[in-house]
Amino acid sequence: MLDRTQRRRILVFLLLLLIGSVLFWERQRHWKESSQDPYILSAAARYGLHPALVKAVVWRESGFDPYAQGTRGELGLMQIMPATASDWAKEAKDGASFRRAMLDPARNTRAGAWYLRKLYRRYLATDNPLPYALADYNAGRGNVLKWAKGDAATNSAVFVRQIGFPSTRDYVISVMERYQHYSQVFPPKKSI
Repeated sequence: MLDRTQRRRILVFLLLLLIGSVLFWERQRHWKESSQDPYILSAAARYGLHPALVKAVVWRESGFDPYAQGTRGELGLMQIMPATASDWAKEAKDGASFRRAMLDPARNTRAGAWYLRKLYRRYLATDNPLPYALADYNAGRGNVLKWAKGDAATNSAVFVRQIGFPSTRDYVISVMERYQHYSQVFPPKKSI
């Protein structure tokens, strides 16, 4: 049987172990979230997007894993499909193979930012093009056109409610929320 002092030491040890584990996990999460920042900043600057938006898409698409592979053939940080990669490669004059190019974080974020900007520009006649562009990025233009009927054609709040796939609605809302979060802290302010 353990005496009171021994029990207290065990409890203190377990508490310190728990605190250390939480701190370690938080440090790992922060490292992972910032591991792709140079590529995100470069791609966002190149295509005129807010870096926090590109980072929010990377967060949702791949969880910052540059080697992520989707079930439909999408690859990399921004989960680029072969057709999108081909269109970007033609414009960027990048002749690398799809797999090689899209598993390269720099190229992948450039292709994704290029595509996101292209989609955003499609919906400039709306009150807020972002939900439309994100829904297009996730579910395709054909679905966006089905959902953008009546008031939803220009009113983004109505559009989000009319998104027919719960997973796409969740995608749009979560990316927009994460974008708001990241826009407060990313890119980091330079200290003087």
